[in-house]
Amino acid sequence: MDGEQTVIRAATWNVWWIFGDEWHLRERGIVATLEDWNPDIVGLQEAWALGDRTQPDALGEELGMYSAFVEPGIPVPPDPVQNPDQYGVRMGLGLLSRWPITMVEAHPMPSQGRDLVALIATVAHPLGPLHVVVGATSWEPDRLDEHSAQLAELGEIVSGPLSNGELPSLLLADLNADFAMPAMARLRETLIDTWGDANDFTADPRTFSDTNTFATHEAKRQFNRRIDHVMARPGRAARPVTVVGSWIVRDEPDGLPPSDHYLVVTDLRV
Repeated sequence: MDGEQTVIRAATWNVWWIFGDEWHLRERGIVATLEDWNPDIVGLQEAWALGDRTQPDALGEELGMYSAFVEPGIPVPPDPVQNPDQYGVRMGLGLLSRWPITMVEAHPMPSQGRDLVALIATVAHPLGPLHVVVGATSWEPDRLDEHSAQLAELGEIVSGPLSNGELPSLLLADLNADFAMPAMARLRETLIDTWGDANDFTADPRTFSDTNTFATHEAKRQFNRRIDHVMARPGRAARPVTVVGSWIVRDEPDGLPPSDHYLVVTDLRV
């Protein structure tokens, strides 16, 4: 397989659990948007689970993709619930893949007083194992040290020996940090910022912004910033990673944003 190249379309999306009264309509919009953009692999944050049923399962069935889910995720589901549909619904991270998912692990993440994990997976890509990490970090102003520790941990996972291989390792995450923030320094040193590689200052970089009617000012440090990221670490030196293109998708099927965050899509030639 030496010398073979292919393009992988990777995406990340915070899908906003089942917040809001229109989550059923939003769910249809999530499916429609993913159908239109047709990614090969998608990391999901704030995915829901109820009993044995998970949002990645449901989306995978609709899209003809393999799925995985781990928990717990953040934020903690509201207590008391905001609407009856939220009773018993859990929060977690998800993965959708065009190719079989051969390994999934819930990796503990640094957090004070609450549980948090990252999703670590290996996907059976035709050119070899593709290592993927899906993550979400703490956003609260009183958890800045915790947030920095989580960014460092994600960087160690994606850059560590468990992610070694022929193909690149991918980080698909809501990092609750703009790429220019000091806390992102370690990731800037080791990983490719795929959107930054593909775009210049003329493109709107915001993934959580006032252009989305569901986004709120509550997360002041994250508002009107690019906080959702597709990042990559090259695999074997002889197989470099080229960013073909990267897009922040602001589609609104039926006039409704599918989430309070925007989908990020990147094409990588590997």
